[in-house]
Amino acid sequence: MNGKRRLLSAAAVGLGALGAGELIAATRGGSVIDGVGRLLADTAPIPVVETTVAMAGRYDKETTRAGVVFGAVAATAGMAFLPQRLRAPAAAAFGAGAAALALRGANQSVPSAFGGLAAAGVLRAGLRRPPTTAGGELLWATAGAGLLAAAETLIRREDRRHTERVRQLGPMGSHPPMAEDGFGNEPGLSPLITKAGRFYVADVNSRPPRVDPGQWRLAISGKVAHPLRFSLADLAEQAVEFDAVMVCVHNTPGAGRAGNARWFGVPLTALLEHAMPDSTATRLVTRAVDGYTISLPLEPLRTGEWPGYLVIGMNGEALPPEHGFPARVFVPGLYGQYTGAKWLAELELSDDTQVDYWWKRGWPSDALWVRPQARIDIASGGSDGPGKTTVAGVAWAPPQGVAAVELRIDETDWLPVELGAETAPAAWRRWRTVVDLAPGTHTIQARVTGRSGEVQDGAVRAPFPQGPSGFHTVTVTI
Repeated sequence: MNGKRRLLSAAAVGLGALGAGELIAATRGGSVIDGVGRLLADTAPIPVVETTVAMAGRYDKETTRAGVVFGAVAATAGMAFLPQRLRAPAAAAFGAGAAALALRGANQSVPSAFGGLAAAGVLRAGLRRPPTTAGGELLWATAGAGLLAAAETLIRREDRRHTERVRQLGPMGSHPPMAEDGFGNEPGLSPLITKAGRFYVADVNSRPPRVDPGQWRLAISGKVAHPLRFSLADLAEQAVEFDAVMVCVHNTPGAGRAGNARWFGVPLTALLEHAMPDSTATRLVTRAVDGYTISLPLEPLRTGEWPGYLVIGMNGEALPPEHGFPARVFVPGLYGQYTGAKWLAELELSDDTQVDYWWKRGWPSDALWVRPQARIDIASGGSDGPGKTTVAGVAWAPPQGVAAVELRIDETDWLPVELGAETAPAAWRRWRTVVDLAPGTHTIQARVTGRSGEVQDGAVRAPFPQGPSGFHTVTVTI
């Protein structure tokens, strides 16, 4: 075969092998692709992570999975140019590496490792007797694509079953979220409470772990006088409701990586009081079922200076799996990356020897507080008369709250706008105004001032390493 034919032949075999391995892993509750994707998320240089987040947006997980498939097929295609005697060993090494990566990864790693080994076996056999015609290549590629589709269908079906089981747990909260601020339902304006399905999702896993609600227990351990274990029912008895905005550290001005929810959780002050931390404990380590950790300074959480919660409910229901079921830690005012782990397994009281996931990646060890930010949701004219333009949006400055929101047209003076009623200081606040604009093109900017006195910073800065800044700017034409 010529070089092009060898390349296509090996790529087709690679796709077929990956499909076979992925389906075998999926039948056992795992995923080779997701296991490798998690490793990429864990080890990729910060510039690669930041570029992926910026370019892929809410589709970052899908982008990672597609990248794994492309990379695997490309790697196997490259094996076609190895000497014949080295192809089988290379295939075996490739599959063993995939299995090792899966074992290194998060939960469900053993099924993923089986899938990786199965893929290695198919790949080795395929490279020994590769297809030599276009029809053979098409058969391998079609089979691989079909197996990948079947595996994806199986994984999604199991994810839906798990989600339905979580929903059947019943209400998590005393009443449904019916917050009002006097603005009603303005078309295009973000609601006061963000539905779970519209709430942003940000984490390092390709998919949420499936945690059995009946078997799950939260452990409080480490430097404590009384190690404790709680079931969901135990926690629900002590939980309270609160409204708060959660913001991703990658939420650049105007972006959608922020949401406002009615949460149901146990104040960390109560849990820590029961556990009685040792005098040498300085950090509260929040550890997920897959080993991912985020730690927080203990003292402000213990005293209540930082109002932290162990959250088990969202908008009147149990936490959806993608948002951390069965529990997550949330400290209103901290960026989501720093506020606490999802899919909690343990709260460990530790000392300053603790090193967190993101610290190893180059992010600061000090907690990052959400910067005040205003977002423009609506900038449209016509409904209030010729030249009248309605401008509305949301603003946040947790945990103290929003004091004022202002607009600037074409970089002139800042003008105050009407604020909706505040549901909670840590929640976002809606705002609205009508401006009279002359025919032509105009730029509109928004900024917020928090009750702490901090005014939104207009200097444009990327998220890494201290969080983004800048004014949300939109352009309208009258």
